[in-house]
Amino acid sequence: MTDLFTFRPEVINDVDSGNAPIVAKSVSAFERVYRLGFLRKAFILLVLAAIWEIYGRWLANPLLFPTFGQTVEAFVANIVNGVIPDRMIVSLRTLVIGYGIGIVLASLLTTLAIGSRLGADLLETLTSMFNPLPAIALLPLALIWFGLGSGSVIFVLVHSVLWAIALNTHAGFRSVSPTLKMVGQNYHLKRLKLVRLILIPAAFPAILTGLKVGWAFAWRTLIAAELVFGVSSGSGGLGWFIYENRNQLETANVFAGLFTVILIGLFVENIIFAAIERKTVRRWGMQH
Repeated sequence: MTDLFTFRPEVINDVDSGNAPIVAKSVSAFERVYRLGFLRKAFILLVLAAIWEIYGRWLANPLLFPTFGQTVEAFVANIVNGVIPDRMIVSLRTLVIGYGIGIVLASLLTTLAIGSRLGADLLETLTSMFNPLPAIALLPLALIWFGLGSGSVIFVLVHSVLWAIALNTHAGFRSVSPTLKMVGQNYHLKRLKLVRLILIPAAFPAILTGLKVGWAFAWRTLIAAELVFGVSSGSGGLGWFIYENRNQLETANVFAGLFTVILIGLFVENIIFAAIERKTVRRWGMQH
């Protein structure tokens, strides 16, 4: 009976801790700082500004290429006297109107395209016809149709925005898994509800890309149109500010206008679109 309850002696094996794999290790201060995206981008901007300053000093010709410091001085001076803020408001007001109209029209075309085969054919035909056409090439016709006003610039802005957003949105909708569509149909979602609750969230990474591309196209088209067309309704935008100062050989002010365009682009890309991306596709686990 006692044999049934005999116990084996304990065996203790010594483990060499030196050969054990490292499960976790402390992160250095440099690694913690390096993981912050805004600090990495700020460092890149500082390096670019330093290269700009060094090249401008080496060239020693402010009329041809002012230094970064001279550009900042001109930028601050035109901020203080109110010229750049006034021109910036004119440009952004026109841009927002054209961009908004382009988004609405792209949404309508894309909704038609996913709702019927005829709508898809219409979108494909229109994009094949008009997407390769440069928006600035339509400016002479826009001046004839809409006259010397903001309507002409808004027309070319809508053209530059519409096709980029429509193409990306439609491509995003087409890439949505059929399983997701069937799930929505099982919940009796029809047309607009299916688009709003299933297709748009699933295709939002592509939609956001289209919005970014459309914004970039609109911004470039606006500055180019103002450089060519100039004053709209008695006041010009940033493009006209650059053009005026170029004619007056105020190169530092020209660079200040370009610097303003760059700052607005950085703000929109890294603040507005980054916030939208953080609250949507990253929050939904669709992008890392």
